[in-house]
Amino acid sequence: MNISRRIARIHQAARHMAKALRYRCLSGLIAAAIDAGTLIRTGDMLERLGADDLKDGYKSWYGRHVKKAYIAANGHPPVMVWAQHRTTGRWIHVAAYSPLDRALFVALASYKQTRHLVASDFAECA
Repeated sequence: MNISRRIARIHQAARHMAKALRYRCLSGLIAAAIDAGTLIRTGDMLERLGADDLKDGYKSWYGRHVKKAYIAANGHPPVMVWAQHRTTGRWIHVAAYSPLDRALFVALASYKQTRHLVASDFAECA
């Protein structure tokens, strides 16, 4: 069976499931990698650094800075995954990165709302 038929069957099956399971199926292996910890979202990174008290607007701008740094370094956009927004409950499409991806730390240093989370030694190198 070719890949386009397989994808069409997955999407057809996903349309008849509960919403959470549907988005989980659409995310596939990427969601499994996030659960395993081999990939993280930008919100997870901020939570690990103790900056989960930032406003949602600041978190989304940090994510934009990370995506911009990732594209500049790699030449292509990061992988995307469906995730449920923590306050609104809506399903949103967010990027996923390796926990040690340089773009996460470059964005910490370049975005003014998260600059205080970076050690001064790393900020000079970035």
